[in-house]
Amino acid sequence: MGSQRRLVLMAGAVLVATAAAAARPTTLQRPVTPEDGVATFSILGFDPETGELGGAVQSRVFSVGNGVLWAEAGVGAAATQAIVDVSYGPQALDLLRQGLKPADIVKHIWERDPDPGLGGRPWPKAGRQFAVINPVGETAAFTGPDATEWAGDKQGKYCTAQGNILAGPAVVEGMVTAFETTKGRLAFRLLAALEAGQAAGGDKRGMQSAAMLIVKKDGGPWLHNDVVLRLQVDDHTQPITELRRVLTKRFPRG
Repeated sequence: MGSQRRLVLMAGAVLVATAAAAARPTTLQRPVTPEDGVATFSILGFDPETGELGGAVQSRVFSVGNGVLWAEAGVGAAATQAIVDVSYGPQALDLLRQGLKPADIVKHIWERDPDPGLGGRPWPKAGRQFAVINPVGETAAFTGPDATEWAGDKQGKYCTAQGNILAGPAVVEGMVTAFETTKGRLAFRLLAALEAGQAAGGDKRGMQSAAMLIVKKDGGPWLHNDVVLRLQVDDHTQPITELRRVLTKRFPRG
């Protein structure tokens, strides 16, 4: 009798585990490795009416928000990707605090990059891509000559879009157009840019993760919080759609 009861319990556990597994979305995505770099498309933007600034990003790598987007209220924002040196983000914020213009920051950081390897292998700075925006919406971007094709960037009014391993220039062009023509708060304008970039082909390898970071002095929830929004979708078959779902939870009225 006891053995029969154990069999029933085991069978029940298998059924529960099977049902739970079936309920989970299967992405069949592998995690990013150092050899992948951070192939992605991103946008940095500023809203002069609200003072909010920040960025959004999507990629066919795991957890693209881990290291690409950097922002500080009243200072500016940066995106660092491709053959990425994550230190470009903190460096850019430090130079923004010193009052340097985005174009000068891009030049300063890249020229002083010592071009180190990674684990004994080349990790060339000629493959890096990064962008900077200051607290009044001035922008600059750099796409290295060895960034994997298609790679490039485009600046608009209060925004800059950039990406590598893309379907083509229509990706960044569509992102800028969407940002400039979408109405409403900055978060939804950044999201519209990601959606337009994906509609134009996006990352040639597909989709996996997305993220958004927006800051404003005391603009976040609770006391003394400058982070208006920090969202990450780390592993999903439709990360931009999921980002919209979560964003709408935060701002149900748009």
